[in-house]
Amino acid sequence: MRRNALIPAAMSLFTASCTTAPDRDHYLETFDNGPGGWYRDRYYAMPVWDGAAYSYSPWWLDANHAPPGAGYLHMVMWMYTDKRRYNTGDPYEANLPYKGNRFAEENYSRDLTNAKLTIRVRGEVDMKGAQLLFLAQAQTAKTTANMLLTGQPLRVTRDWTEQSATLRPDPSQWTCLGARHDMAEEYGCDDIGKVLADVNLDIIFVLFPVKPKPASGEIKEPDRLRAVKDYKVDQDTLPKGVIMFDSVRIDYARAAK
Repeated sequence: MRRNALIPAAMSLFTASCTTAPDRDHYLETFDNGPGGWYRDRYYAMPVWDGAAYSYSPWWLDANHAPPGAGYLHMVMWMYTDKRRYNTGDPYEANLPYKGNRFAEENYSRDLTNAKLTIRVRGEVDMKGAQLLFLAQAQTAKTTANMLLTGQPLRVTRDWTEQSATLRPDPSQWTCLGARHDMAEEYGCDDIGKVLADVNLDIIFVLFPVKPKPASGEIKEPDRLRAVKDYKVDQDTLPKGVIMFDSVRIDYARAAK
């Protein structure tokens, strides 16, 4: 994902336990009044037309988790889960087109353990073997962990479909993205139960795995270099198209008790 080096003074804020949240049984974004604080791609404004959020290619090629990490991906749509993320002093902040979202500002719970995620989605995408997946990113006492729900992929079809996934702390359902060879101090793996108990960085919909190939046969070790930055990528190897979200809903597990 994005670089998430936290300034030392702020680091303790994100490893602390989640602040008291309102007793709500679910979060719902319908995009009827705009993007709701969600971003498209790396850090772009999310266009919304007729109550649907649109994310379209070309998407930024995220190489932060290139092998020996789990691989490359595209960020389709994402949002911060903690409003303190907007005031860290991280240079990444300056690129954001707007700050704040309902989830963070209204202090929804970041404990997503056994929560039910439901989206209404459609699109036209040449996936090139990738899948639409949910990703939870959290700063733990150990590392910055990026966990992909590879056990419950989401389909993108031409017609609207409503699909759900349950965020169980079952390691067999998740893939840790890890880190590329030179970012092991920044990204790593941790117990999925710890990550879901406080998803204190962001939640993201991604396309994974993306399998870029260099445009030139002269590149011998592409994973040790930065795709796009250090060498041109064959664009025909990347997913292309548009994905539309009509709604995103999170039903907390406590609501079912």
